Amino acid sequence: MIIKQVSVFLENKTGRIYEVTKTLSRHGINMQAFSMAETPDFGILRLIVSDVDKAVEILREADFAVMLTDVVCLHCPNKAGALGEILEQLARADVSIEYMYAFAEGDMANIVVRPTDIERCAKALEG
Repeated sequence: MIIKQVSVFLENKTGRIYEVTKTLSRHGINMQAFSMAETPDFGILRLIVSDVDKAVEILREADFAVMLTDVVCLHCPNKAGALGEILEQLARADVSIEYMYAFAEGDMANIVVRPTDIERCAKALEG
């Protein structure tokens, strides 16, 4: 399924991630998944949240640089080989992946994928 991901651009400075989480928490927004990528000068905090529109609004009001991105979120069994089967489907469909992150919860795993062609990716994963 295609969902919206919130990306927050942060200076590499102590406490910046905390400020984001505090801002979201204060407004009752739950972070359901996140990933942090960094360079020497800044980081990108990628978030899946409970209320995307509200998160974007309040983070921008708090002077954070925020961007929305379409990503594919999928669920698969949390067992050896399940991710490999999905990646094989995407490779056969010639879908390139810019980045991905995942988390497991019990018997299921949740995978967030940012492909170069989101429609091709969604179509390859149908069924």
